[in-house]
Amino acid sequence: MRMATEEAGHGRLILFSPVFLGAGAATSFLAASDFPAVSLGLFLLVLLIAVALCGYARTKLQATLLALLLFAGGMLSAQIETWRAKTLILDSAVTTTVTGRIERREGDDQGRWRYILDVTGTDAPEIKRPPERISVLVRGATQPFELGDVIEGRARLTPPAGPALPHLNDFAFSAYFDGIGANGFFYGVPKRVAEQPERSNSVGEAILESLYRLRSGIGDRIRSTLPGDTGAFAASLVTDERRAISDETTEALRQSGLAHIIAISGLNMALSAGIFFVGLRVILSLVPGIAQAWPTKKIAAAGALAAVTAYYLISGFAVSAERAFIMMAIMLVAVFFDRPSISLRNVALSALVILAVSPSEVLGPSFQMSFAATLALVAGYDLWKGRPMRENAFAKLPIMKPFFMVGGFFGGVFLTSLIGGFSTALFSIEHFHRLTAYGLPANLAAMPVITFIVMPAGMLAMLLMPFGLDGWLWPVAGFGLDLVITIAKAVARWGGNIDVGRLPGWYFPTAVFGFLLLTLLRTRLRHMGTAIVAVSTLAVVLLPSEAMPDIAISEDGGLVAIVDGEAMASNREKPPAFIFEQWQRALAVEEHQKPVMLQAAKAPTAPDGQRLQLSPDQQNEAREAMRQAVAISPPSRFSCLKGAWCTTLLVNGKKLTVIDNAAYLGPACDTADIVVTPVRLRFDRCRSGALLFTGETLRKTGSVELRFTDKGIEVATAFDTLGRPWMRHRAYDWRSNTFADANLSPVSDSGE
Repeated sequence: MRMATEEAGHGRLILFSPVFLGAGAATSFLAASDFPAVSLGLFLLVLLIAVALCGYARTKLQATLLALLLFAGGMLSAQIETWRAKTLILDSAVTTTVTGRIERREGDDQGRWRYILDVTGTDAPEIKRPPERISVLVRGATQPFELGDVIEGRARLTPPAGPALPHLNDFAFSAYFDGIGANGFFYGVPKRVAEQPERSNSVGEAILESLYRLRSGIGDRIRSTLPGDTGAFAASLVTDERRAISDETTEALRQSGLAHIIAISGLNMALSAGIFFVGLRVILSLVPGIAQAWPTKKIAAAGALAAVTAYYLISGFAVSAERAFIMMAIMLVAVFFDRPSISLRNVALSALVILAVSPSEVLGPSFQMSFAATLALVAGYDLWKGRPMRENAFAKLPIMKPFFMVGGFFGGVFLTSLIGGFSTALFSIEHFHRLTAYGLPANLAAMPVITFIVMPAGMLAMLLMPFGLDGWLWPVAGFGLDLVITIAKAVARWGGNIDVGRLPGWYFPTAVFGFLLLTLLRTRLRHMGTAIVAVSTLAVVLLPSEAMPDIAISEDGGLVAIVDGEAMASNREKPPAFIFEQWQRALAVEEHQKPVMLQAAKAPTAPDGQRLQLSPDQQNEAREAMRQAVAISPPSRFSCLKGAWCTTLLVNGKKLTVIDNAAYLGPACDTADIVVTPVRLRFDRCRSGALLFTGETLRKTGSVELRFTDKGIEVATAFDTLGRPWMRHRAYDWRSNTFADANLSPVSDSGE
């Protein structure tokens, strides 16, 4: 009790305010349906009145009411953001002619360009519910289109992907709040519409477009000065355009634990602000009149604030940059009022601002990892600052000062990397199911280069760029970045990944609770957080883990894998990397067993434009071929007739068949116990009693896991209901222009 009172006396309870706000937002987003807004509003009003009436004397009651108030406020802010987004997501994959205006663009290392289009029209077919903004890839263009151009071309569009497996990341959630309603690619190079339609932009839209043009121009200038990955790396540090970095270098940075460098995050903002702050203050101190008459520290803080503001404006407004900017701005503003710039209160305030503006970020790995690292570092700094100081006469010797300065710098890098690595490990396991083994030595080698070569040269180059005098500085920054890339590739060759796999659902919230107690409390109560993290981690290690799925089915039914704990056998020789790699990480299975392709047989084909139909004799032949394939093939390994079907005998004696063509549904249902097809059939049952998963049923359930138990087949799906806006497109039927679920409002009939 005494320690709790001491925590309250130190104002530590205030630090938990973003925790309650974020918990409320997370609860709202993870719920199966929206909470009634009127009820939430009334609940908030009642809590406000209660807080006002309880007075300051009843501190415990007031703290409890404030916690409830913040929790309910988080739920309401989540609903407000959801209503504000109103992103219309494409209901199903379609090939159509798209016309749209380019809002943003970014190139990659293979000469391809990714464009964000404001869709102005679709044709052949005209989509009834067209998304307002899409992300599309263009291949083979000799010159990129400019921002503001209106382009038109034949494109394949697909909805944002759902979870690759139940409980994994739902990409449609982030796409909804990013305003992206579909992803896709153009067939060939689209054409620029000759007569550009006039568009009346608001002042805000005009400013935003100007900033994107400036950002694109800066990126092009840097990449034209520095070739290859070096220029792409340098541009990513300034404009956050990362696609131009080659896959090899990106993977090396990730495996070595240096991927955080290419994201405009707290590190980049802190270095930029620090370099500008120290440099400006040193320059001002060289002029005695200014140093004596003016508050040089506050002037330097104002200059650093202007610098990081400019940095943020040309960074493309990425979430990580927004978060880092708010945090740095609060810390620099604190200097104006002679308050400590590095404090947990400033971290809490920045978190409150971000959660109030973009509460959906609370579920994102970027937000969680960034604030976890910041919390741990600031808490560690507080402990270090409060340690007992001892006089060291040896350190005062002039000859020893340089050694202690160098040792202090590398010691700081060591502790920063160690604390940052440990604090983000939990979130890396939860979201990416892996750990980086050698991040500490990689950061020890790379961070001095970033701090003393890359960032100072890059900042000075950006200051001189408007005058055209930046050309000689980019090679200096490029030299440092080449060193970082060399370090990353060297460390990556050591084998930097530790695959952990998916952990029990209770572990993450429990460990996060312990982590928050450890970092936010000041007294010995914080060790309760250490105990919670340690005990929960020990329980995960020692207790039996959750049974792995025996079969994994993708959300479109095109990819199916059999899991035996050591390998995954798939029905595709080259499975889609986006899905399959998520399966490998989540299930901690690296080995891939490809299907056995049947060369002797040949699948019948249909005339162009007609649907394949099998005669009774052909159906009998298909049944016999499936039975023979099961008999001669290794257990739990697919045997496939290309373009027709894949089948296998599982270790428990059940047969699994995947068909690419609906014509084989009858033979598959007759010979198998489980049938999967990406075809969107109008029925969901086999007359034989076999378990059937179709493109239509999977569209509503998302990806599926099957487990064989003593009680039968246990089915786990990614979605139980489709009541949230980022899921609602899955229930839409374009033929009737209505939603399948009666609880979802029908849309207006707009004709196709």
